[in-house]
Amino acid sequence: MRPALATTTLLLSSILLPAAAYASKPADDTVAPTAFRVSTGVTAPKLIRSTDLNLPDSINAFPLPGNAQVGVAFTVDEKGVPQSVHVVKSLNPYWDSRVIDAVSRFRYTPGTVDDQTIPVDMDLTVNIAR
Repeated sequence: MRPALATTTLLLSSILLPAAAYASKPADDTVAPTAFRVSTGVTAPKLIRSTDLNLPDSINAFPLPGNAQVGVAFTVDEKGVPQSVHVVKSLNPYWDSRVIDAVSRFRYTPGTVDDQTIPVDMDLTVNIAR
């Protein structure tokens, strides 16, 4: 019975030696984890003033489909003013420019983290109806 036990021990030790070699290797190329700040004092911007689209009397010259939408993206700065307003889903150049003009005049309460105002990126879909 002893020779079988000795053979088993020799076989197991040869299997575990490479595992021990890999496990004890120092990690030279690892990156230290970055510390993330956890906060519960986060508030999003809130719309406090909006405006309607400025439409000329000759509105019938520009047809409007039934599901007219323009998608815009912008950043609400630390003062609550939309910055860098640009179209991400276009209807046509006429309506796109009207929507950009209207959204640029919106005002928000700024977003905050721990009571400090921060710029916040936003996306907005504007539905246009007669």
